Order: sequence, then structure tokens, then C-alpha cells
Amino acid sequence: MSDTQLRFGVFVPPQHPLRENPTLLFERDLEVVSMCDRLGFEEAWIGEHHSGGYETIAAPEVVIAVAAERTKHIRLGTGVRSLPYTHPFTVADTMVQLDHMTRGRTMFGIGPGALPMDAIQLGVDPTRTREMMEQSLEVIVALLAGERVTRKTDWFEVKDAKLQIAPFTRPRMEMAVTNVRSPAGAVLAGRFGLGTLSLGGASDNALAHYTSNIAICEETAAENGRRFDRRGFRIAVPMHLAESREKAIADLQFGFPNWVKYSHQVLPFSPVPHDEKDPLGFLIANRGAIVGTPDDAIAALKAIDAGVGGLGAFLIMEQNWANWSAADRSYEMFARYVMPHFRGQFAARRESYDVSAAAYPEYVEGAKRAMAEAKARHERSRAAAPGKDAAE
Repeated sequence: MSDTQLRFGVFVPPQHPLRENPTLLFERDLEVVSMCDRLGFEEAWIGEHHSGGYETIAAPEVVIAVAAERTKHIRLGTGVRSLPYTHPFTVADTMVQLDHMTRGRTMFGIGPGALPMDAIQLGVDPTRTREMMEQSLEVIVALLAGERVTRKTDWFEVKDAKLQIAPFTRPRMEMAVTNVRSPAGAVLAGRFGLGTLSLGGASDNALAHYTSNIAICEETAAENGRRFDRRGFRIAVPMHLAESREKAIADLQFGFPNWVKYSHQVLPFSPVPHDEKDPLGFLIANRGAIVGTPDDAIAALKAIDAGVGGLGAFLIMEQNWANWSAADRSYEMFARYVMPHFRGQFAARRESYDVSAAAYPEYVEGAKRAMAEAKARHERSRAAAPGKDAAE
């Protein structure tokens, strides 16, 4: 593994089958974040979507505000805020408010927007979203730094604008930009000193693509007098664990087939070919998802870290492929058996056990001798007690 201790989190797009109660789905997403907080995950990222019916959170800031009241430790990020859809001053103002309300637990994930229909419904040209994201981010970064900004584009204007409340987190709340297919996110991450959110699975091609984009981050950062920090390099991959690989695969029959339909009919880039006869088998074989046992997860994470030359955080992408009880069990197994492996929490206990086991014959014999001596002392004491003969 890299020298940087791997952190763990959950990425909640969210994705839910169409047949389920939307009111309960909001509650389920909050329960996942609360569960991850209890289990020791460090981060949770909440998505923003406005169409397609499957990814049901429109306002990640609202979910973060509620989650902050239900959790103690986990950091909460927009995963991601689609910058072309909202005026940059409003976005910056909202994030600063969340930064204060969460006492610095807020993270700011940004992107251009994933679903073309989101943009179309909002009157945004989907071919311009990356350009608009850059224009918006330039203003947001300046505002978060306490600057007064004047800027006019063909879709927003700020006039001598300055936030009335300074951020809670200094020098700046943690920020990350999506780094999926185009180099646009990598360039912005390097230019502004942001982290990255990579959401394209863990195949050899995906890892090579991430590595290429990180090189762009590092190069662009150096050109702007910065250094890209790999602690901000995150990869999100769907994962489901069970006691056996067969059980894990069986669990996914609950929701995976519906997700495949969604990925083929709504997502602009499905990770599964449309003519694939065994979508789940294809995804597992190509490491578009990690499905199996905790040992399988450990091996996969080692391969990911080695494949990109050092990873900052691994995020489980919550897909609702398994029913909720099986999904809860998967998160629990990950926290119990996988996270401690990468945090080095097993080594000291194993050493203590091994030292004790090696000394077992010696201290057992010593304990037997001590018990025998104690018994002998007791018998000698009773034999020497005054008046014992008279009483008998």
C-alpha cells in the first residue's frame, strides 16, 4: 500500500428501483449515512439529480443538513453539486452555511452534471456544462477565499459580490471535482488545488485513465504553483460482500437487473455493453464492481492502490442492488474485516496473541506451580491453627 493511510467512505448517488416508495428511500439514504458513521467510515458523499426517476436526491445540501444532526464523526459532502444548474453565488453561500452548521464536517464535491435530461429540463446546453462548471468554479473559489468578485458571463452575473459570512473551515473546506472521462475535472483539480472523485469502476482501463488524469492534475498544479495531494484522490466502486461469493452474487438478484435497465436506457455511459448476456458476470470480471467476501475486497483494494500508484480514499458506491438487510450486512463486514486491515489495526493484536501463545507452556506451568503452592500453604495453615486438636 501507499504511505498514505487509506480512508473509507460511501458514495450515495443514490440509485433506487422505480417500484419503491420515494419517501422511504430518502430515509434509507439517511440510514446508510448514519450506519457508516457508526461503523467508522470517514466520508459520505451525496449526489444531485433531477431526472430519470432512479437517482432521487435533488438537493444534497438538505440531506447533509439532516445527516449532520444524526451523525457524530463522518464528514459529509455534495457528491456532486452540478455547478451549471445554479448561480455560483447561491452555491457558495449555501456551502458556507453548511460548513458552519456541521462545524467543519462539510465537503464540497463539484461536477458538470451527469444526466443530459437534467440539463435539458433546466434549459442548459449539455455540450456546454464543463465550460459552465469552470466559469462557476472560478467565482466560487474567489468567494470562499473572501474576495469581492465582479464577473459576467452569458448565463450568470455577479456585481461586487462578497459573502457576508466567512467559511467556518480555514483556509478552505475540502473540495473535490469529478474525474471520470474527460480531462476537464483533472485540469480544474490541479489549477485550484482540489481533490478528485473518480467514479468509473476499477478495471485496468479505468485505473489507467485515473492515472493519466492524476498526471494531468499534478502537471497543472505545478504550473499554478501548487502540489496535488493524493490524500484527495478518491475512487468509488460498487461493492457487495457476503460470507461467500455465491451468497454475494445471489444477494444482488434483488436490484441488479433493474439497475442494468436503467444504465442502458437512461445513463449516457453504461459500464455494461447492451448486448452482454451476463451483465453481473461481466461487471465482476472487469472489476466494474467488487462482489464477494472480505478477502476478495482486500485483494481488490490492494490491486486498485497499486494500479494507480497510491490512493487517498476508497468509497463504496451505494447502488441498492441488494435488499437492505443484506446491504447492511455487507457494510458491517467491510467495517469489521476490511477497514482494519488497511488501518494496521490487526498487527498489534496479532503480535500480542503470538507472544502470549509462544509463552503459553511456560506460564501455564508457572500457574500450575503457583496454584499447588497456594494449596499447600492453605493446608499448612490449617494444620498449624491453634486449638485444632482440641476441637477434633
